[in-house]
Amino acid sequence: MLLLLAFGAVFTCVGQNIKLKKGVVIDSIAVNDTIAETFALYLPKSFELSKPWPVIFVFDMNGRGRQALAMFSEAAEEQGYVLAASNNISDTLSISKNIVTASRMFSTVNAMLPIHKDRVYTGGFDVGGRFSSLVPTFVKGVDGVVACGASIANVEVLTSRNPFHFIGIVGDEDFRYPQMLKVEKILNRLKFPNQLLVFDGGHEWPDGKELSAALKMLTLVAMAKGNVEKDQAFIDENYVSDFVKVNRLYTANRPLLADNLLEEMTELYQPYLALDSIKASRKILRKSRLFKNQNRTQNALLLKEELIKEDYNYYLEEDILTYNYNNLGWWKYQMEELQKFQGSSGVLQQKMGKRLEGYVKALVSDNVDILSAERPVDGEALNFLWMLKTIVEPENYESYLKVISYAAKTDDYGTALFYLEELLKKGYTDRSKLYALENTALLRITPEFNELVEKYLKSARYNIIEE
Repeated sequence: MLLLLAFGAVFTCVGQNIKLKKGVVIDSIAVNDTIAETFALYLPKSFELSKPWPVIFVFDMNGRGRQALAMFSEAAEEQGYVLAASNNISDTLSISKNIVTASRMFSTVNAMLPIHKDRVYTGGFDVGGRFSSLVPTFVKGVDGVVACGASIANVEVLTSRNPFHFIGIVGDEDFRYPQMLKVEKILNRLKFPNQLLVFDGGHEWPDGKELSAALKMLTLVAMAKGNVEKDQAFIDENYVSDFVKVNRLYTANRPLLADNLLEEMTELYQPYLALDSIKASRKILRKSRLFKNQNRTQNALLLKEELIKEDYNYYLEEDILTYNYNNLGWWKYQMEELQKFQGSSGVLQQKMGKRLEGYVKALVSDNVDILSAERPVDGEALNFLWMLKTIVEPENYESYLKVISYAAKTDDYGTALFYLEELLKKGYTDRSKLYALENTALLRITPEFNELVEKYLKSARYNIIEE
């Protein structure tokens, strides 16, 4: 177990003359003079040094601080939050090293700016969102988490001695949507403070409105705790705004999303207002035929989805262990079935099809990463996965190139040429990369290789001589 890292430790920015511009992302700010670590910073246009400010530390596991802040900046500007993101957090490093890096950035930002000690939050998307949910376990003083397209990394480490407010944001076409619904129920049973915001979309960054809604929730929670002065006008304005959104969702035949928002409103506004209107609206909505039909269908589809995912996990594990190339046809059939779901007349079936497609892609990619990291590398198993990737992600050119390279390495020119033509059919045009592809020195001087390049790219490097 890592030792708890105190948020209050101070690192000074000696030798730095930083001009803090407001309303823009400032990148490459040094954490201190002795460590080659930097972070990006965003200050809202209303920022001033005379009062304490809430801050969200946004995590991107590829160290892209500027890009991570760009996604949050619209919401931060609207709701009045400072943003900071490390350029040195990486999923190739251990959790402990990333936590230490994050703690150093926390301390530097705390020393530079008037940060409200009770309004420190973390956030991120996908893997960055999962990491952000781990930070409060190891770093003192984090009051909340905004995780997009990701749930809490480990529910078992949650403790009432170190509570934080968790806000999950997920699209209802995201393959992580069912998991986040389950985690929400677990957190509710644990009486762990949380909200789940669901939007119409897939595994992607939510738009500025959804992120702004999450930050608004953090502000409302801070008011309820007494960490910030109660602003009744702010409360009333957002209460009305949320009700308008509920009505808009129901009118658009999205009763499940409307019900989800009413549920979160019940928790958020309970400290401030009578809940009669919310309870009455939710009662009417849940009695409607539209809600009952969609809720029944959704529950049935979620169960079906879980069973399909279990099949995917079982067969992929077996196929990898046995190098079962013969089962690639079964996987192709599965992807065709998912396309049928997506072409269904039922909206909920369409969304399930999109979630399952996203799940398959993530499952194959995860196994590629796992096998690639093993030593020695099982080239045959990895080749099977690259072939499978051409089925589940047919527009991913890199998969075809990997198969061509491996097939040429094992002198299987027939397979290499087949995947070369499939790649060219998809519209691949990087002729130079083809002629520099690893392990293909002998393959690319063959007439067959150059005939295919000539056919699709109109110009082969080597002449084709007919005898």
